[in-house]
Amino acid sequence: MSVGAIDSGRIQAMLAQLKAASSAAPANLATPIQGLDSIKGINNGDGPKSAPSIDFATALRSSLDQVNQSQTKAVELGKNFALGDDSVNLSDVMVATQKASLSFQATVQVRNKLVSAYHDIMNMQV
Repeated sequence: MSVGAIDSGRIQAMLAQLKAASSAAPANLATPIQGLDSIKGINNGDGPKSAPSIDFATALRSSLDQVNQSQTKAVELGKNFALGDDSVNLSDVMVATQKASLSFQATVQVRNKLVSAYHDIMNMQV
């Protein structure tokens, strides 16, 4: 094995993880809207179906918990690597740190959009 190279087993494991994540994501994002056919007037006799209600506070809490977990995992991996743990590779630490950074930046952008929307609504003339 050469210095600075990642062995093929690690690459295959990362590819498998990416494939699993990409196959799981569209299932959550591409769910059809229930009752849409009856709104358009294409009722097939089933009657209108109600969409499952999702509580905004629960969804927000869940996403913030995921960001927190990714940051905690990155810090823990970094600490273990700095302490000389042989089971932690530098590539694992860097990937976890980048994931945590990206998830935090996305959360900040969502927060900025929500604050902007709130200000727009508050500035509307009634």
